[in-house]
Amino acid sequence: QVQLVESGGGLVQPGGSLRLSCAASRSIFSILAMGWYRQAPGKERELVATITIAGTTNYADSVKGRFTISRDNAKNTAYLQMNSLKPEDTAVYYCKGRRNPADIDYWGKGTLVTVSL
Repeated sequence: QVQLVESGGGLVQPGGSLRLSCAASRSIFSILAMGWYRQAPGKERELVATITIAGTTNYADSVKGRFTISRDNAKNTAYLQMNSLKPEDTAVYYCKGRRNPADIDYWGKGTLVTVSL
């Protein structure tokens, strides 16, 4: 079993920045495809960004140019750098690790990001 723990959430003003971290409990992190998802109040969980084992990234249109996903396999950690934050970015952010080819998914418990004056 792999445990994922998110950190770095908090309250930030519009236009500000935050960096989220997702730490994995085991060294198999290097063979996990990682992703960040978010769920706003009253809405379904949505994809924010993904990064493959090889480092290929993909972003939701709503965050392109503002958010950057990255990974550090030596630290068993994935990151989400969020810049130019907007109130509509307010949500609980979750990280997910996927172990292929069996498509086994591991989820963190989430970290709350609030963008407000």
